[in-house]
Amino acid sequence: MPAVTVENPLTLPRVAEPGPEAAARKVLAVTTAPGGFEGEGFPVRRAFAGIDYRHLDPFIMMDQMGEVEYAPGEPKGTPWHPHRGFETVTYLIDGTFVHQDSNGGGGVINGGDTQWMTAGSGLLHIEAPPESLVVSGGLFHGLQLWVNLPASDKMMPPRYQDIGGGRVTLLTTPDGGALLRVIAGELDGHSGPGITHTPITMIHATIAPGAQLTLPWREDFNALAYVLAGRGGVGTDRRPVRTGQTAVFGGGGSLTLHAEASQDSRTPALEVVLLGGRPIREPMAHYGPFVMNSRQELQQAFDDFQAGRLGTIPTTARERTKTAEQHS
Repeated sequence: MPAVTVENPLTLPRVAEPGPEAAARKVLAVTTAPGGFEGEGFPVRRAFAGIDYRHLDPFIMMDQMGEVEYAPGEPKGTPWHPHRGFETVTYLIDGTFVHQDSNGGGGVINGGDTQWMTAGSGLLHIEAPPESLVVSGGLFHGLQLWVNLPASDKMMPPRYQDIGGGRVTLLTTPDGGALLRVIAGELDGHSGPGITHTPITMIHATIAPGAQLTLPWREDFNALAYVLAGRGGVGTDRRPVRTGQTAVFGGGGSLTLHAEASQDSRTPALEVVLLGGRPIREPMAHYGPFVMNSRQELQQAFDDFQAGRLGTIPTTARERTKTAEQHS
């Protein structure tokens, strides 16, 4: 699980542990993500399944894509599909993906890169492995997070951000026991490169075996920790967590995680995605690829999609699709 890494974390800026006045967040629940398939059939874990939305807001859903080792000819993606009313954040850890949308955004995303698409008023997009990966096969692993937009921003013009792994803010703890990749938001005065409409923080943390991570956390944000790989504990009471589980934290000014001293050979450290956001606290109507505030707005989104008002597939993309079908 390389993503972005450094040989010696002690060369990085350090996040100060919160003071005694910062109340430790208690763990409200630990849930296990069920498995499923998305798009043309790539395996996912539904990270937020079973969690009450009041603990997720402003996040809607998150899928862990893979980790899977594809044989030649097996890599799969998604077909062209619409979105309206929210943002998709695709963070790749291993492998390569190609994104394209009807608004002109897109590009190649490699391990450590993030692509942040604000669907806003609506667009069409596609995510697929490059032809070279389909031919060769290989390792694929990543995340896709959906972030809600407040009613005032749901019909804003679409926007696209390409966040290369080299732009991610790298931090460590006072003892160097954790590598923190700040993708978006702010941690102890250090900001990540992602520009968000809804205030959030997104961090990928690698915690060395036996190390403890205690971070300051905005009290007006919620707090979630999803385990990508490894075993450890969450909260000051070290409630056990493992790969594919999400910890939901209560209120407070700090959160704590701990990596077990003994990890397995495939996951030498505890890999966790930490998420926090300021709740929007508005009605949400979610169906398929649309996230709005009412059923009437959802119906309008479907009507606009069927009428072609959410964009059209670019000509070059249609030609590539036609060629692929002819050779299949």
